[in-house]
Amino acid sequence: MEKLRNVVAITTVAAALALMVGCEKGPAQKAGESVDKALGQDRVFGKGPVEKAGKEVDKAVDKVK
Repeated sequence: MEKLRNVVAITTVAAALALMVGCEKGPAQKAGESVDKALGQDRVFGKGPVEKAGKEVDKAVDKVK
């Protein structure tokens, strides 16, 4: 029973860390968010079109690294 508890605890911590890392915005996504705000295309829920493009650029740069 203790082994199962340890596995669940480790899995929970790993999932929490993965979620925290996934929340960071890269520089292109931050710039896209600023452009969306300036153009009035920023959204309360979700992302504007330029911010979405910035996120894709950040993903591509991370793959190259």
